[in-house]
Amino acid sequence: MKEIRINTEYITLGKFLKYVNAVDSGAIAKIVISEGEVFVNQEIETRRGRKLRDNDTVSYNGVNYLIRIDNED
Repeated sequence: MKEIRINTEYITLGKFLKYVNAVDSGAIAKIVISEGEVFVNQEIETRRGRKLRDNDTVSYNGVNYLIRIDNED
């Protein structure tokens, strides 16, 4: 599982897929998400605006990601 660190409270699913270079564009992210190809916390997710937070997992195209929030407090 790839651990992905972000420094914001959350990241949306569509932006996340672009951030990790799993897709080339937001349009492709929209398609793969709407077609049920992306899992969040082991469940199909069809909302590209889904907010991913600390310890959420994302699975797409055989790759698993773990979201980690870097707190700078």
